Amino acid sequence: MNMGDHSEVSSAPITPRPMTPRLGTPPISAPITPRPMTPRLMTPPISAPPSQFHSPSLSRSPLLISVGGDQVEPAGKTPKTSKTSTPRTSRTPNFRTPIIRTPRFITPLGSPIRKALRFTKLDPQDAWLPITESRNGNAYYAAFHTLSSGIIGIQALVLPVAFTVLGWTWGTICLTAAFIWQLYTLYLLVHLHESPETGMRFSRYLQLFNATFGEKMGNIFAIFPIMYLSGGTCVALIIMGGSTMKQFYLTVCGGAACSPNPPTTAEWYLIFTCAAVVLSQLPNLNSIAGVSLIGAITAVTYCTMIWVVSVAEGRLSGVSYNPVSSSSEIGRIFDVLNALGIIAFAFRGHNLILEIQATMPSDEKHPSHVPMWKGVKFSYTIIALCLYPLTIGGYWAYGQLIPSDGGVLAALFQYHARDTSQVILGLTSLFVIINAVSSFQIYGMPTFDDIESKYTMRKKKPCPRWLRALIRALFGFGCYLMAVALPFVSKLTGLLGGFALPITLAYPCFLWLKTKKPKMYSPSWFINWGLGTSGMGLSVIVIVASIYVLIDTGIHVSFFNP
Repeated sequence: MNMGDHSEVSSAPITPRPMTPRLGTPPISAPITPRPMTPRLMTPPISAPPSQFHSPSLSRSPLLISVGGDQVEPAGKTPKTSKTSTPRTSRTPNFRTPIIRTPRFITPLGSPIRKALRFTKLDPQDAWLPITESRNGNAYYAAFHTLSSGIIGIQALVLPVAFTVLGWTWGTICLTAAFIWQLYTLYLLVHLHESPETGMRFSRYLQLFNATFGEKMGNIFAIFPIMYLSGGTCVALIIMGGSTMKQFYLTVCGGAACSPNPPTTAEWYLIFTCAAVVLSQLPNLNSIAGVSLIGAITAVTYCTMIWVVSVAEGRLSGVSYNPVSSSSEIGRIFDVLNALGIIAFAFRGHNLILEIQATMPSDEKHPSHVPMWKGVKFSYTIIALCLYPLTIGGYWAYGQLIPSDGGVLAALFQYHARDTSQVILGLTSLFVIINAVSSFQIYGMPTFDDIESKYTMRKKKPCPRWLRALIRALFGFGCYLMAVALPFVSKLTGLLGGFALPITLAYPCFLWLKTKKPKMYSPSWFINWGLGTSGMGLSVIVIVASIYVLIDTGIHVSFFNP
């Protein structure tokens, strides 16, 4: 072609040669159609199998390499060659695009896997700890654990005592308000477990609190009530379980008919503790799902048996439903606040919700809050069907005569031991014991997890089996010593309920405000600020009122004399 004939060149655009022009070649004045680069940039990303989302290390995801906007297939596979792609020989060495290698678990920004990985960003240490060691839980496991750690149980047995101060109307109103309030805060915690913004799963209550407000604030406001709800509840379970074992022995054997020297109360505490320690050797939270199921069944059964027998036997003679009133106005106010503390003590267990949810797998399409909330709704339906008949039926049957120590269970044995079948009384005691042993496992799990986490952080390896067994045995017998030293702790339900109240009714609201940042003056903003501040104020007032009532009425303190 004649290079001087510019008319022919300008009339017909020339498609550029695949080879880059050599340096020094005169520029061509004709318009050149640029090489299309868009198809390579729009190449769809490669997706990993959904099963890889649940792997803690995510090391099985394919190795994706980005080369100048291109995506290369994983090693071991033959790359697909497009018909329109330009051969590698056409690239100019002086202007070659640098190769960018991405880590194995990262995919191009905006791809479905990148979004899904936000829900699977796990701490490698979690695979060594008992709460998160197994993540194959489901809605059924969540329901079992929630029932076992929920409201029904030994804490529900003392709810009729609060009615002796509040009366029918205010007792029912306060019980219903507390039930709805704690169910709402439970909903907040379930949806705070996963953070799409940061890609974290908060598998423990204290972890969520520290991440939101800082570790210093967590050490001041959160660590004591959370650890109390774990260790303190286990102490109360030993006291209740050991005392019920003694009652079961007397019911079955008829006093001293079985043995002239029956075990003492402290020895019954020790027998219960040994059973709880043996059962606590199960490795992780998911492994005790069957134990929680048994505990939930026995709790529902003995709660039903207690109120059915109490109502069937009828009201006691001389029963009064007039609220107990103190001699002074200030005393009456503090009695009411102490009764609110008893109700608050019954609605504990929120410190275990995030731990239960941590046992479930999670990804973008199947986030863990969906099965968790299903399990919670089912369990709290069962709880409501047991809680209201037990409280209202127990108060109707015994009224002001209900014992403050032991509640409706003590009233059953005190007033109906002779006119009720010994089989029913024996089964009721046995179910209480089984439920207490089962609940000990799930309430002790946060403490097991906290102690083992200190070892794994320092040694960078999982806790040996022998050390794990030793830790749990020491914890169990430590709780036994506390139960023997402080056998009157069951009379402090109002005071202990005041300390536990923020975990249940206040902190979740502040965590939601800090994390989700709802629009100022919106309904969510008003509700959470109102409930949060009310919960904190109520906690302080209940603690003060409970201390006043203990000082005013007195308490028989018997150290090391259960």
